[in-house]
Amino acid sequence: MSADANSLSEEALRHYQDGIELPRLSHGSGPLEFARTQELLVRHLPSAPAVVVDVGGGPGAYACWLSELGYTVHLLDPVPLHVEQALETSQPLRRSLASVTLGDARDLPFESSAADAVLLFGPLYHLTDREDRLKALREAFRILSPKGQVFAVGISRYASVLDGLRSGYSDDSEFVRIYEQDLVDGQHRNPTNHPAYFTTAFFHHPAELKDELVASGFKHRATYGIEGPAWLLHDFSEQWNSPRRERLLAIARSVEQEPALLGVSAHLLAVGTKSP
Repeated sequence: MSADANSLSEEALRHYQDGIELPRLSHGSGPLEFARTQELLVRHLPSAPAVVVDVGGGPGAYACWLSELGYTVHLLDPVPLHVEQALETSQPLRRSLASVTLGDARDLPFESSAADAVLLFGPLYHLTDREDRLKALREAFRILSPKGQVFAVGISRYASVLDGLRSGYSDDSEFVRIYEQDLVDGQHRNPTNHPAYFTTAFFHHPAELKDELVASGFKHRATYGIEGPAWLLHDFSEQWNSPRRERLLAIARSVEQEPALLGVSAHLLAVGTKSP
């Protein structure tokens, strides 16, 4: 697959080929993102062994977890390293992944109406052009069964400016320029190549994520703030690894659909159905 046919920019490919994604959900606020995404999926997914296509599934954290729950899971990702890692992680499972494929979210190698659910946990922020994001969503729509659901994740428009406050990155004038552009149009660029400043991406306003689902033919069911405000705690890891963990999760649930607070979450999850 040539770079120009890939759903990732050259910068993003280099970013992920360094192996940065594999440990991400186990460090920092990653465990909160993982736990909350899991509970939202459990809330909405049909029963196993429903067919789930994990588009942009990375090293396979969600795909392997769902496979162990009894789902029939196909993973597709544009990063060769992620495909290798997902295959390696899947092999010792009691129930291996149904397939692991190198591919592009805009051109899925699956038959129409073949899936009960499609996860888009990366493509919508790595496709920086709206028409490309709509292509990915329409491909998800195509391969879903008549009652199928899409689970689409976006990074919040406000993630960088909030992360700058939390981490102290706002002391760096280069980072300030990055988040100022994010706030203007959502187009996130990192000319510094500092790995903590992320890579080429598009950051959604919550309303945009809903609009893109609807423009692709989906019936929008809900948009959730995944982490809520807890990811902004300076001592997050200490609190997460204490009895306060359940309180952090409860707070995230309590404000998960509050319109005034959706953008405070680092990540947004929009759920859409193929049929009204």
